[in-house]
Amino acid sequence: MDFLYHKAAHWMELLKPQFLDGNAITLLHSGADFFPALEQAIRNARREIHLETYIFSDDATALRITLALTDAALRKVKVRVVVDGYGSGRLFERMRGLLEAAGVQVTIFRPEHRIFRFNRERLRRLHRKLVVVDQRIAFVGGLNIMDDRIDPKHGQLEAPRFDFAVRVEGPLVAPIHLAMRRLWLLLSWRRQRTRRAWRHFLSQWRERRSALASVLPGQQQAAFFLRDNLRFRHTVEQAYLDAIDGARDEIIIANAYFFPGRHFRRALYQAAARGVKITLLLQGRVEYWLAHYGAQALYDDLLRAGIRVIEYMPSFLHAKVAVIDSDWATIGSSNIDPFSLLLAREANVVVRAPDFCAELRQALLRAIESDGRPLVLHHHAQRPWWIRLLNWVAYGLLRIGVAITGQASRY
Repeated sequence: MDFLYHKAAHWMELLKPQFLDGNAITLLHSGADFFPALEQAIRNARREIHLETYIFSDDATALRITLALTDAALRKVKVRVVVDGYGSGRLFERMRGLLEAAGVQVTIFRPEHRIFRFNRERLRRLHRKLVVVDQRIAFVGGLNIMDDRIDPKHGQLEAPRFDFAVRVEGPLVAPIHLAMRRLWLLLSWRRQRTRRAWRHFLSQWRERRSALASVLPGQQQAAFFLRDNLRFRHTVEQAYLDAIDGARDEIIIANAYFFPGRHFRRALYQAAARGVKITLLLQGRVEYWLAHYGAQALYDDLLRAGIRVIEYMPSFLHAKVAVIDSDWATIGSSNIDPFSLLLAREANVVVRAPDFCAELRQALLRAIESDGRPLVLHHHAQRPWWIRLLNWVAYGLLRIGVAITGQASRY
């Protein structure tokens, strides 16, 4: 393990966010776009597949992806899957059995051994959703391996979750692959204490990165942003803050769990004060009562600052995306709440390409116009007393949760 620590500065340089030219980035809207594209890439794989997800469920969609992965493993493609021990839990047992029977290598990130044990470390989850196929194609976004019309807690949904991912080809695949391979080596280090695995991988990875840099399948500029609990603690949040501070005309944010800290709120208020039009598309249905009612405690101040707050109503909003002006967009797994921004391992792509930004913006505007419920300050301020009480109880509990992280002074 000492070897990895000595190499920390090296991999930090390699994984530091860099805007790379020449990418082809395709926007995928919800499971209808994402799962067919993912399945096709897996079935076309020739050498290796790496997949990380928070939830790997047990439903028809998860089975489709499982069978594609097992088929790949049976034709001698090296397949590695990492799932979060809390997010997947018992949901993953049947799919894990199918995968391992076919020779897929499966690792659980922080397995849950005791239900009633609680400490700060238990909150440090693997929340990112990443796939790399043959070091040539990558997928980054907010979608778990789970049918987007079925919820483990709420059952059948009336409409699919509102979510996004991207399919990436080009130089940006290299840092995504490096991040996933590094996590795999860290998780397997306890089992295979060998330096040769790390050295061999880095030598191969450098060759592959050089090959990717010489082939530019597109013209889009993008960067890969990690959040972890060592060297990239505030990377995703800082990317948002820098973009908001530089906003000139418009900010549109769609986020499932919105409970920003004071730095983030101040940046939004300052942008609104200088005339930037800000729209927040947020969760309209109660998925988790604490997150839902705690977030509502912030709405009065947001509305008073002139920020539009729209609640998405047809189904659960699961997106973690934003468009700022015409030349900055992000898609990924990071919510704007303390658990994503302070604790979980997250991954976002930031794209600087007007065509991509325009496409994502139009998708968000369509959802706002057709499926959104605008909040009005006057009506929101007159919500029933018991709802307002619930808002402040939930807000207080969330603040206690922030205190448990040890980051209350920053957040």
